[in-house]
Formats: sequence, structure tokens, C-alpha cells
Amino acid sequence: MTYVYILRSECGQHFYTGMTTDLVARLARHNAGQVRHTAKFRPWRVQTYLAFDDPARAVAFERYLKSGSGRAFAHRHL
Repeated sequence: MTYVYILRSECGQHFYTGMTTDLVARLARHNAGQVRHTAKFRPWRVQTYLAFDDPARAVAFERYLKSGSGRAFAHRHL
């Protein structure tokens, strides 16, 4: 399974969208400061995640969520 996830900082002002095959380990890396883009806004919580059988569809959905219309969709529905 490939997971597309949205993290929310505990202060509630920052979001991060990513993709992984091991969600628990990836969240631990974010919270340990090992991911450059999220280190300064720690700690993080998983707000939403979706599992995909097809990695290509996961890549396409992650790319969509990182677009302007995808961010608007995520804020309204996820």
C-alpha cells in the first residue's frame, strides 16, 4: 500500500502533504526533525491519510493535493 497523508502541526497553522509506504515510520521521522521541510513546525499529527493499491494513482493524488485547487479541496473535504 502507498499512503498519501496530510499532516497538521500541533499549533494548527501549518500543513504538509506527503506520500509513503510506511506511515508510522514517516510520521516519526517528521516529528524527530529528520525532514527538512517540517522540522521547524514540530510536532505533527496525521490529519488525513488515504491508502492506494496503485502507486501511480497515489503520486497523481499527492500532486493534485499540492496544487491550488487540491489544497482548497483538502481544506473543504479532508
